[in-house]
Amino acid sequence: MGLTIREIRDNCVRARHLMQRARQQHFAVGAFNIDNQETLIAVCRAAQAKNAPVLVEVSDGEVKALGLDNVRDLVDNYRAEYGVEMYINLDHSPTVEDAKRAIDAGYEFIHIDVSQANHDASDVEIVKQTREVVEYAKFTGALVESEPHYFGGSSNVHTENIDYDEIKKTFSKPEGAVDFIHATGIDTFAAAIGNLHGKYPVPKELDLELLQRLRDAIECNISLHGGSGTPLHYFEEAARIGVSKININSDMRYVFRKTLEQVLADNPDEYAVVKLMPTVYGAVQKVVEEKIDAFGSAGKAIK
Repeated sequence: MGLTIREIRDNCVRARHLMQRARQQHFAVGAFNIDNQETLIAVCRAAQAKNAPVLVEVSDGEVKALGLDNVRDLVDNYRAEYGVEMYINLDHSPTVEDAKRAIDAGYEFIHIDVSQANHDASDVEIVKQTREVVEYAKFTGALVESEPHYFGGSSNVHTENIDYDEIKKTFSKPEGAVDFIHATGIDTFAAAIGNLHGKYPVPKELDLELLQRLRDAIECNISLHGGSGTPLHYFEEAARIGVSKININSDMRYVFRKTLEQVLADNPDEYAVVKLMPTVYGAVQKVVEEKIDAFGSAGKAIK
């Protein structure tokens, strides 16, 4: 069942209030990707156990697998069942049209990522398309997130080490962030400070001094993508500095798969898969709870 325009707008107002609380109280909200219903259950149970607000997010591949409107219905149903504060983020939307469809479906958070879809997109193209989404989102009040350029990695488990000499070339610059925000009118700036998508064999290192300079330079919210594989103390400090949203994906996928492999090996004669899944989403729930604690968002939910 679709939401009414009034319901969508009310949800977006609450989402904006959440970001304001995060800034004022120095906590970050976890944005957790879901591949399936089991992962959503894990996020809901973690949010309930920790009394924490959460974002559930889906990227283009996940939207294609689950369905844009189906995700909206699932989140609404589980939010009511578990009594949690939960919103949806469209993560790395590759096109303006995809972003608009999510806005129409009532998603409260929209990440338009022109440079991810087209690494060769010009600055003019990125600004123009981002601005178009910002203008369209005003109808519902959805919060729009973006960045002025592509930064690396992929949401997978990598075997190579991190080449920080290359990664540093894509770091955000405070003056560039100011110009981009003014040109687009976005609500949230996706910062690049050493965070990158995916899980690597070495821990990630975040440039917290750069993050502080970004926070001092810009007025809007700051998000961190590629949170998986990051030592937790970086999250604690990032939230203190003023990051409002942190994305987690690969850490959850890794635990999901490894636990599922073990459960299948331990139960070779069980073909009712539904009976095997509680152990799996229990393991994912632990990962989500760990992140919530590091983000400082435990106890911050308002239903």
